[in-house]
This record gives sequence, C-alpha cells and structure tokens, in this order.
Amino acid sequence: MKTRIRRLALAGSIGIAGTLGLLGTDAGAATPGIAPGGNFNLSVWELQLPTGSPGSPTTIPSSQLQGANGFQDDYFYTDSRDGAMTFWAPEKGVTTPNSNYARSELQEMNSNGSAADWSLSGTHKLSATLRVVSVTSNVCVGQIHLGSGGSSTKPLIELYVHSGGDIVAGVENSPSGGQTPHTVGHVSIGKTWTYTIGVSGGDTINLTVNGSTTHYTIPSSFDPYKMYFKAGSYNQSSSDSTTKGARVAFYGLTVSHS
Repeated sequence: MKTRIRRLALAGSIGIAGTLGLLGTDAGAATPGIAPGGNFNLSVWELQLPTGSPGSPTTIPSSQLQGANGFQDDYFYTDSRDGAMTFWAPEKGVTTPNSNYARSELQEMNSNGSAADWSLSGTHKLSATLRVVSVTSNVCVGQIHLGSGGSSTKPLIELYVHSGGDIVAGVENSPSGGQTPHTVGHVSIGKTWTYTIGVSGGDTINLTVNGSTTHYTIPSSFDPYKMYFKAGSYNQSSSDSTTKGARVAFYGLTVSHS
C-alpha cells in the first residue's frame, strides 16, 4: 500500500490527468482522441513549429493551444494510442535566426500571455515524463534559456538524448558561449524516463534524471539575465530530409516557481 501511495503522489506532481494509466499502472489513461491541450495544462506555454518563413517559424499562442479542441497538426499532436503529447521535428524545417536546427517546442509564458522572464533567485523547476520515440543524431528535450538582461541568445542548460541512448546535459560556460557536456544517464530509445531541471539559491542548477541528481554552479556572468523554460523536440541535426528527425512523446510536463 505504501508503494502505491508514493506512485499516486508522483503522478500528481507531474501534472497530466491519468499519468499512472499511461505508465502502465492502475489508473485511467489520458484521452487519445483530443488535442494535447485537453490532457495537459498549456496555459503557460506557447508553441514554436518547424514551419513558416525562413528565419521566422510559426508560433502558436497559449490561447490556441488550450482545451480538448485546441491546436494540433503533424508536428504537435496527441498520440492516438496512449494520449502522449507528441512533438515531431524533421531535419528539414524552418529555423530561428540563431539556429540551424528545426524544432517543435514549447516556450514558457506567463498566465497573462506575456513571455516568462524570471530571475535566478528563488526556486524554479521544469519536470517531465517522456520518451524519445525516434532520433537520427540527438535531440534537446528540455532547457533553461536566457531571457532579458543582455544580448545573448544562449541557453543556460540544455538536456539532450543521443541516438545511442546517452542523456547529456549541456551546461553553458558563459552568456557568450562555450557549452560543457555532462553525461547524466542512459535510456533506450522508446523507453519512458523522467527529468527535472531547476535552479535554486540564485547560483545552482539542479538536474534530476530518473531519480539521480547532479548540481552545477551558475557562473556569475549569468547574474544579469532572467530565464524561461523550454520543452519538446529541438532536433540537433539538419539535412534535406523531411522524414528523418526527432519525435518526442511527453506523458507529464509541469513548471513550478517559488
């Protein structure tokens, strides 16, 4: 009985209705036949797609993502088998001006529709339960990105999954660039796993992968910057192929700030 109670508590903390059912336990599954916004709280997210015009990807606001009849398409949809919120990013797609790679990815917003832009002080967490369905090289599935406070367009940390199964944290050395990779776990492609990316105390990144936690000191050069979370499929390879790419399925996704 104690084990069952712990599992129920975990499911509640990652924020998708029926997560236990999706993970093969004894609660009901999410509804496969509706848009992702019917199963997930997308009120604090907007979506960037690998479509649009060069240098200007299509962006879907939170207001269009929410609810069972919310936005979905070939790049962002509910899996018809298990209700997973699924992101598809092909190797050929529209990119942002500062990237060579296409993405189907959520960017954190405030509940009033403005862009999230929180300070390093306090405690901030992005938690997910997910699986990489397919990937040709590697894919970024979660990140803390720099917001206002300077001219840098770099992340603070990116979490990658490689085609061989290694889970790698790319920690930026400074706002001007230089990322150091840290292998933090391993998962077979297609298998479900969990992560929490967070910051605390104004100077520490806390990363938990499948229950194992590592900590990284945030260099003082990041102090002027505010931050926001991103999650989805940010493919890390490019070609002329529209059939190769990275497909990522999420079974839980929540953000907390305190």
